[in-house]
Order: sequence, then structure tokens, then C-alpha cells
Amino acid sequence: MLTTESAIAQRDDSAIVYLVDDDAPVRRALSRLLRSAGLATLEFRSGDEFMASGIVPRRACVVAESVMPSGAGIDLPRRLRESGMDIPVILMTAEANGRRRATARLAGALLFFRKPVDGQALIDAVEWALGDDTPRRQDVVNSPQKEIS
Repeated sequence: MLTTESAIAQRDDSAIVYLVDDDAPVRRALSRLLRSAGLATLEFRSGDEFMASGIVPRRACVVAESVMPSGAGIDLPRRLRESGMDIPVILMTAEANGRRRATARLAGALLFFRKPVDGQALIDAVEWALGDDTPRRQDVVNSPQKEIS
């Protein structure tokens, strides 16, 4: 069952991971993975759907596909900043190359993963993003070819 924003809002200290991917099976797999680590998740089909959802400023991060048909994830760091929200964005894509990594860095992504994403590496990255109280540092990460299940 998908955790709702209102249920999460009742726990003031809880963090949330917003999952943005146009591929439903990927969203479900990422949600299961992160929930298994004790993290609350909300799923969205596009960046546009995510931005229109009435995001509550809180301890959160976004894990998003960087290339989608509508509402590309690569634009989310900029769109969040323009909305006055400092929410770290972790981008991922199956089409990783040097140019995409550079674009993700310039867009303001906290991290960049190549799909398939190593499950433990993603959990560690999300926990780091949620617990980081220092100014955001832009890194680019290539994950090993180990799929999440």
C-alpha cells in the first residue's frame, strides 16, 4: 500500500522519499526497496505530477528518472529551487554517459546513478541525502550493474 502524504505528515520527524519515474514496475521496485529500509515513499509518474501534488516542505529527497516523456526529472532540481524548496534530488537513468552525468551535475542533482541501480548504494545515498545538514554537494556516482528486486 502506498503511504500517503497526510499519514506521513502526522509524524513530524519522519522523512519521505518522493519517487518519480514513468515506469510503474521501477517505481514499485524502488518503493519496496526503500520501505524495506524503513523509509516512507510516495510515487509519481512524472515530474509534472510530482510538482502539482502540493509537496510539503519537510525532510525529504527525490529519486527520479532523469529522462521521461513528460515532466523530465532532469528539471526537478531547478523547479524545486524556483518553488523555494531545498529538497535534494537523486537522478538515475539507463542512458548514462559522460554528457548525461555532466548535465545532471549542472542541473543541481545531488547524485546520479546508472540503472540498474545497486539497491544498497541507493539506500545509502537516500539516507545520506536525508541526514545531510551541510550545504548540498554535487556528486556523480556510477553504480555497479546489480539490479534491485
